Amino acid sequence: MSSPILEAARGWIGTPYVHQMSVKGAGCDCLGLLRGIWREVLGGEPADVPPYTADWSEPGRDEVLWRAACRYLVVKPLTQAAPGDVLLFRMRRGAVAKHLGIQSICGDTLAFIHAYSGHAVTESPLSTPWQRRIAARFEFPQEKN
Repeated sequence: MSSPILEAARGWIGTPYVHQMSVKGAGCDCLGLLRGIWREVLGGEPADVPPYTADWSEPGRDEVLWRAACRYLVVKPLTQAAPGDVLLFRMRRGAVAKHLGIQSICGDTLAFIHAYSGHAVTESPLSTPWQRRIAARFEFPQEKN
């Protein structure tokens, strides 16, 4: 099953990782990937993104990314996986959630598309270690801006 979100995400595969950037083919980070998908599928971004650090306010334990996701995306139960869902990850137990990806394959084989430091946007297996890190699941809103 394909979705406009998933098709847009796959179009970013190979884009180099560049912190705070969101330009297909030139560079993006995990948030930049989501921002680019939003622009392609829904139109203008819903808000300006302020500068952010790679640690996502981890020292202060402030869930900045999670709050923003709840504001602009639609919260879903973790058990209701669908292609095109936005996954929010905690990279360490007890740490703030600071990584995003797009679920690309559901069923017996699981995969997701994401950008992470040192790698271009890639489609990776959603292996057990990655699954354990999922903090929340969202979907993009259906309405265009």
